[in-house]
Amino acid sequence: MWRVLVLSLVLPFAGCADETVSGYADPDAVYVLAEIDGKAFDARASISFPETGRAFGEAPCNRWSADQTAPYPWLALGPIAATRRACLAMADEQVFFAALADMTLVEVQGDTLILSSEDGTEMIFRAE
Repeated sequence: MWRVLVLSLVLPFAGCADETVSGYADPDAVYVLAEIDGKAFDARASISFPETGRAFGEAPCNRWSADQTAPYPWLALGPIAATRRACLAMADEQVFFAALADMTLVEVQGDTLILSSEDGTEMIFRAE
């Protein structure tokens, strides 16, 4: 009985399209951070969504990755795993990761990716 119930709940969703941002963003694109809250972000940081349920990128000093399983337009990154290199842009990296951790919504507009938080903070990325 339980097998029939489980299969009847699972089978209708088998083969469904990716409902995370991975299904909306260009899987080959690397989106580079242009600004946070209207201010230019001068260091290099990026995000990409090449596979379902995952986000990858580069912060000013380190590479990072995270699970992302929330359905579009929501964003839920975590936990964020990063390499541990030090560089002269560590202050920029801290700003990047602090903002990224607060993001809860995502919008894909052509080659522009907009992340935003409940308090109104925005991160604008542009595809390379």
